[in-house]
Amino acid sequence: MVRATPLGAAFDLLAAYEAGGAFIERHGVGVATGPVSEGIEIGPAADLHSLGAATIEALRAIDAPDGVVPLAVGALPFAPQPASMWIPRRSVARGDDGETWLLDMADDGELEAAPFRPERVVGDLPHEAFRPVQLTQEPTAEVYTAAVRSALALIEAGELDKVVLARTLRVSAGRELDPRRLAHRLRAVEPHCFTFAVPTWQGPPSSIAGSNREVPAKSRRGRVGGTPDEQGTLVGASPELLLSRRGTRVRSVPLAGTAPRSGDPDEDLANAKALSHSAKEREEHAIVVAAVESVLGAYCDDLSFDAEPVLEPTANVWHLATRFEGVLRDPGVSALDLVAALHPTPAVCGAPSSAARACIEALEPFERGAYAGPVGWVDARGDGDWAIALRCAALDGERATLYAGAGIVAGSNPAREVDETDRKFLAFLDSLRWG
Repeated sequence: MVRATPLGAAFDLLAAYEAGGAFIERHGVGVATGPVSEGIEIGPAADLHSLGAATIEALRAIDAPDGVVPLAVGALPFAPQPASMWIPRRSVARGDDGETWLLDMADDGELEAAPFRPERVVGDLPHEAFRPVQLTQEPTAEVYTAAVRSALALIEAGELDKVVLARTLRVSAGRELDPRRLAHRLRAVEPHCFTFAVPTWQGPPSSIAGSNREVPAKSRRGRVGGTPDEQGTLVGASPELLLSRRGTRVRSVPLAGTAPRSGDPDEDLANAKALSHSAKEREEHAIVVAAVESVLGAYCDDLSFDAEPVLEPTANVWHLATRFEGVLRDPGVSALDLVAALHPTPAVCGAPSSAARACIEALEPFERGAYAGPVGWVDARGDGDWAIALRCAALDGERATLYAGAGIVAGSNPAREVDETDRKFLAFLDSLRWG
């Protein structure tokens, strides 16, 4: 059963986020929770479709007051492996209408919640910039360049149309990193993005379904699964809306194609125009649009999307974006059902998907874990918001692992892909100084 307490529309969700909990917000809409380990775990389920069905069933079994809709949160893995959702014991949620509720959940007769003491996060002076000795690339720029060339050879041979290859940057901060302060900073820098701070666990190595290839051992940092003793926190600000559902209306805004931003207005505008007219970047984007159209078209009537990609600005890069809107044929299809059908899009994996996955597994010397996986929430009605976990870092005490990727298609220049990932690292390193 659930006890619901209304809070004011001005309440800052980040103030309700507790260590070990989840925080997912965009434009003030979202959820902040207490430790998910104190909530109800749904799963691990073998696949996302099964996980979605089990989650909706569990949420609908909760006895909630009229007008209050229980929800679950999740940070799902990039790779096809068992995953879980969590129904928090305590959460603060705000919907599109600005209604904000404190939800306390317990078994019948046990609803004696601890006092609610939200703690507002206040900005502070940043720490000093990180020194080169504190930073370790995996892979190095040279190894990443070689990986891009290997991917281009596969594309030229006709085995791939696109693959997204990522790098990591490990930071030894020399101090305890604070996910709340980092989330506060990221939200200020990227106010139009999905800001998130979600728990992750290190767990057993993932495997590609149907693959019997020998794969070298990789770093396990940032995996989903495992035990709370191995818990870390994935913190980021993602510009990419994978899926939003409200009743029968669904939206998705995939991104692909990137150009740097500049502090000089004329140069910035020139970069944006060059991106809009780049045949290589438009091809990369078109692959993503075709995949999303195919998936959503199988579920939606009245599916519409931009005839031409639009420019989507973030603090440090321009993206090409296409805005999708549709109406579900079957109102019983939940946000998680659609997430399961969409993930992974070519925006974070490649095309064809199976060949791109195999390429990623062979060329990336680390496990992605929840990086480039779906992160979000779903409620008992099946509504929810799901972003892709991009522009993020896995925090673990005094250490952080930053992630950045680039889409490789025919015509990609290895040096430019290195530069793109370096720019993404530099932008996040600056925000990490506030963490």
